[in-house]
Amino acid sequence: MERVVGPFSESVVAPVRVGSRHRAGPMASEVRGPSWRRSSRGWYVPTSAPLTAEQRIVEAAAVLRPGTAVTGWAALRWMGGRWFSGASQGGRVLDDVDLVAMCREIRTPPGARVSQERLTPADVVGHDGLPVTVAARSACFLMRYAPSLTAAVVAAEMAAFSDLVSADELAAYVLDHPGWTGIERARRATRLMSENSWSPMESRLRMLWLKHGLPAVLVNPPVFDLAGRHVATPDLLEPESGLAVEYDGVEHLDVSQRRHDVGREEQMRDVGLEYVTVLGPDLAAPERLAARMERAVRRAASTRRVRSWTTTPPPGWLGADTVAERRALRARHAA
Repeated sequence: MERVVGPFSESVVAPVRVGSRHRAGPMASEVRGPSWRRSSRGWYVPTSAPLTAEQRIVEAAAVLRPGTAVTGWAALRWMGGRWFSGASQGGRVLDDVDLVAMCREIRTPPGARVSQERLTPADVVGHDGLPVTVAARSACFLMRYAPSLTAAVVAAEMAAFSDLVSADELAAYVLDHPGWTGIERARRATRLMSENSWSPMESRLRMLWLKHGLPAVLVNPPVFDLAGRHVATPDLLEPESGLAVEYDGVEHLDVSQRRHDVGREEQMRDVGLEYVTVLGPDLAAPERLAARMERAVRRAASTRRVRSWTTTPPPGWLGADTVAERRALRARHAA
C-alpha cells in the first residue's frame, strides 16, 4: 500500500482502486473481505488504517480531479494547523472534509461535501502530495461559513497560531472577494482577530470579554519586572487595571502543572498584578462569567498596590507576538 506522509509526521494510507491485469491493487474478491473497506465509490483502504483526521482527508481527496482541491479545516490541518482536528462538540461530531470544485462530475464521498465556488489556479497549491487551497482561502472559507462571529474569529486565530496566515493576508483576501457568501462575517472576524492567541478556548474567552464591553486586553503579552526579568505571560492582560486573566483547561488539574500555576500566580501578584482564573465549565455560563470578570476589573482598578511590572520588553528580547515575527524567527533559526 502507498503511504503518504501528512502533517505532524502522521503516516496515512492512500486509497486504491481494485486491481486488474493492467493495474496494481487488491482483487475484487479481496475488497469484499474483512481486510478492506470502501472509502468512496471505487476506492478502498485496509480496515487497519486508523481513521485519523489525516486519513479522512486523504480518503476524501482521492476523488479530486485537476483544478479541484481540499479546503477549509482539512486544508489548514494538512498544511500544519495543529488546532484543526476536524472534530467538534468535544470530539463527538466529525466535521465533513470540504472539497472545492467548479465541475459537477465529482461524486461526494462519505464524510465530505463539495463546494462549487469559483476556484482559480492561484488559489491551489500542492502540499505533501495533496492539492489544497492556499491558507488565506482555506481560513476565509471557514470564517465565511462559521456558525457565529466567535467561531469565525477562532478559525482565523488558530490559523495564525500555526503561522499559516496573518491578519493582513486575510484582510487582503477578504477585500479581493467582496461578493462571496458570508464575506461580511469574515471581514468582521479579521478586524477582531489577534495573531497571538494560543488556543481556541483563549479566543472564545476574549470574544466573551469583548462582547460584554470590558476594557481592551492584550493577548498573551510577556510581563516583566522593572529589572527586565520575565515574570509570566498571562492569557489576557487588561493593562490599565493590571488584571491578568488565565484560562485553565483540564491539563491544569495535574499536580505538577497546578504547582507551577500557583507559583506563577504568586509571581504576578508580587509585582502588583490582580489575577483571575477561568475554568472550562465557566464558559458554559457566559453571563455569570462576564459579571465575574467585570467585578475583577473593578477590584483590580480600585486596589492600591505598587505597580512594579511592565509589558515593555528589555533590550534584546525577541518578540514572537505576530505571525511576521514568528516567521522571521523560524527563518533565522533555519539559516
